Amino acid sequence: MTESPTPYVLDADTMTGGMRPIRQAVLAFGSNLGDRHGKLQGGVSTLEDTPEVTVVAISSVYETDAVGGPADAGKFLNAVVLIDTTLTVHTLLDRALAIEDAFGRERSEPNAPRTLDVDLIVVGDRIADDEQLTLPHPRAHERGFVLVPWLEIDPEGEIPGKGFVADLIADVDTSGVTKREDLEIIL
Repeated sequence: MTESPTPYVLDADTMTGGMRPIRQAVLAFGSNLGDRHGKLQGGVSTLEDTPEVTVVAISSVYETDAVGGPADAGKFLNAVVLIDTTLTVHTLLDRALAIEDAFGRERSEPNAPRTLDVDLIVVGDRIADDEQLTLPHPRAHERGFVLVPWLEIDPEGEIPGKGFVADLIADVDTSGVTKREDLEIIL
């Protein structure tokens, strides 16, 4: 965890001279179609290339069963990424969706297998609930494939309104979340 990614830390916008808060955000990446590891690596690398985004930490790669999808859906590879950003939450969401699209994500039906899934889990302590975005992610506190990798890179992580990741994980079945020692995401 970085020392001061609070809403009170400001970054000067060199174009306008305006000040914007630096927020820490947590994003979850997953893939269960095609070259799963290649899609995760590419997605994280693309996020890292985003202006106003600094990747702070990347979890190990974990393999998990698909949740809520068709019975024949393949296993997911998952990772969690911790960033510092000055982007607004909706701009960050737009970037996440653009990354999914760049890696062939199709939205044919809910919970369908996908080449790449990029979810905003938390952005600072921001609470949002509109047509495009709900923050914090409404099911993150129930998902071992988010909590296990997040706890690995941020032992003090917290989901606003739900609690600390270290406490939440005790109420979640994590038996199907397997660390893949043979895979990693590098920048």
